Amino acid sequence: MSAPTIVEVQGRKLKLTNLEKVLYPAAGFTKGQVVDFYVRIAPVLVPHLAGRALTMKRYPEGVDHEYFFEKNAPMHRPDWVMTAPIWSESNHRTINFILANDLPTLLWIANLASIELHPSLSLAADIATPTMIVFDLDPGPPADIVQCAQVGLWVREIFDHFGLRSFPKTSGSKGLQIYVPLNTKTSYEETKSLAHAVARLLEQEHRELVVSDMKKAVRTNKVFVDWSQNDQHKTTISVYSLRAREHPTVSTPVTWEEVEQALKKKDAARLVFEAKDVLARVEKMGDLFEPVQKLKQRLPQLAGLAASEKESERAEGKVVSVGGKSGAPPRTSKKTKSKSAARKRRKL
Repeated sequence: MSAPTIVEVQGRKLKLTNLEKVLYPAAGFTKGQVVDFYVRIAPVLVPHLAGRALTMKRYPEGVDHEYFFEKNAPMHRPDWVMTAPIWSESNHRTINFILANDLPTLLWIANLASIELHPSLSLAADIATPTMIVFDLDPGPPADIVQCAQVGLWVREIFDHFGLRSFPKTSGSKGLQIYVPLNTKTSYEETKSLAHAVARLLEQEHRELVVSDMKKAVRTNKVFVDWSQNDQHKTTISVYSLRAREHPTVSTPVTWEEVEQALKKKDAARLVFEAKDVLARVEKMGDLFEPVQKLKQRLPQLAGLAASEKESERAEGKVVSVGGKSGAPPRTSKKTKSKSAARKRRKL
């Protein structure tokens, strides 16, 4: 291995090691290229990480070797790397999570071969309050991201009904993720219950394609709407994070029009982006996920939609009511609507 490279970034000195090591063998993508990507994407990535407890997923020998998750900040970290002490019920101890608040910290993390970045849905300063709801759409083979695109559009319809904006991004792996920014006072109990209810409603209306059950055996050729990520003790892949796949794909923000086109053309490749593609997209389109950080939206009161699973099963074949009010709830169309129609709020 070559000698370490010493760099100075924003007044911080860092020692970068083994930059020539290939971390993506199939693509010949090196650790140096991983570091370079994170440096170049930092202006749009760091704002989405700042202030959030970060879990690192490290691949010291490359994506085709063993990996490990690291929550507790390493003892050998520089003294300028900020951390947040958070009590862990499952571990019965306080964990000092890294806060990737700036470029030097992000560069230091990348040098650890932390290919994937998994931040909390909360800010560390208010760990019990999620700032968003997330739906992770996971296709069961032979289904792929094209089927996820259809389910994602149904998710959008539901939130459009309540006048709430939602934002899609690729997972960088197999599926699609839908984020509904809140940035208002709520709790994981509320967001998780709502996400579960939405997943069950979609399953009830589209049993041919959607499952809300976490059992992998029932996911064949269907899309699992993973509502369980809305939990204080879980994390979701960060926007603009690399993924440890065969090629250096990235969790990438996309427009709803791109989702619609992928579905229309039945072309999964339209929703797959590698590191070089994402840098070009940001240069051209800016940060499509910027509103997720600050857009304030209030969680709707969905007593009917958040009915228990037991009640939902008893009501099989019937429509689940929304908001505890009489009248027709938002129903997702069997076919994708036009852009204008999809953005209209339907009457109860």
